[in-house]
Amino acid sequence: MKKVLLVRYGEITLKGKNRAWFEDMLLKNVKRALADLPEREIKKGYGRLYVDLKDDLSEVVERLTRVFGIVSVSPAWVVPLDLEEIKKAALAELESWEGRSTFKVETRRPYKQFPFKSPEISRQVGGFLLSQTDGWTVDVNKPEVVISIEVRQEGGYVYSRVINGPGGLPVGVTGKGILLLSGGIDSPVAGWMGMKRGVEIIGLHFYSFPFTSERSKEKVLELCRVLARYGGKIKLYINHFTEIQKAIKKYCPEELYVTIMRRMMFRLAEVLAKKEGAMAILTGESLGQVASQTLESMRVINEVTSFPVLRPLIALDKVEIIEYARRIGTYDISIQPYEDCCTLFVPKHPATRPKPEKVKKAEEGLDISRLIEESLAKTEIVEIEARPV
Repeated sequence: MKKVLLVRYGEITLKGKNRAWFEDMLLKNVKRALADLPEREIKKGYGRLYVDLKDDLSEVVERLTRVFGIVSVSPAWVVPLDLEEIKKAALAELESWEGRSTFKVETRRPYKQFPFKSPEISRQVGGFLLSQTDGWTVDVNKPEVVISIEVRQEGGYVYSRVINGPGGLPVGVTGKGILLLSGGIDSPVAGWMGMKRGVEIIGLHFYSFPFTSERSKEKVLELCRVLARYGGKIKLYINHFTEIQKAIKKYCPEELYVTIMRRMMFRLAEVLAKKEGAMAILTGESLGQVASQTLESMRVINEVTSFPVLRPLIALDKVEIIEYARRIGTYDISIQPYEDCCTLFVPKHPATRPKPEKVKKAEEGLDISRLIEESLAKTEIVEIEARPV
């Protein structure tokens, strides 16, 4: 009798003829998450993955409950298809609970050739548990412990603990996206949400040295290390944005600084998206949060790119975004007091309803092609691995 980690996935099972491809991508991501641990067997079953354990249950659970596409995991006893073996495993599982006194047994029997039907298995195992323990009673309505049994062709699985995963889709199944990543609270959450829908994130950070410090850049690298715990290694472009900001400040009206700065960011993102084979640009914008996030501003900013702009946070308020940031582990990093390029160039009275024609007129003083070309020439690329927990 040995234990494995039973891995469940939900939305993937609805993918029809594409299901096998989604499952293969999930399997690949699971292997990636465990790559630096001892080698082990990871098997695909119908609607399940089975991961061998090597005295490292807690580490494997911790890692796999961050892999998108996984709905939940359960440490499970694996036994031969023999009712007596199933009873022994159920007893071992029940005895692992201390301080509880009520239980029930639930059985699923996908393998219909097994000679006992589900209600009979539950009844026999429940009777056995009562006969072998003291102080336990059956409560079918509100049990403290549920002993679950799955009878499959390859064996029986017995478990009682279900640990939730993040759900969503495996990273990579919906393509690549360029994430505009600042050191703030919002954009890392947007990246996490993009990954949850299967997008492979490529980061793009705008760095404005000497107006922003080396510490502000390190903060972004640290945020990437946290995000990489969910989606694997992240490629980050660090774009030197200072000369563009200087030009905007020199040639453009103050109230349009942010609008034009965002348009330049989108132009740069589109160039990199084409280079990387990405299909979209992702931002941490939330409708109405700041001047550049009104519908009028977003419309004017969107004009410079033909790529879809994904805004996963668009309907969330700040409290909700902070809750997500705390949950995924980026909040404490984001609130470190190192300014990024956006916060340093905010005018006193930014335009909240910029007119397209006025913005285009304001940009006539900029040599946009040259500024973008020179800025891209200074862009650094960093590959960032996950930060250990």
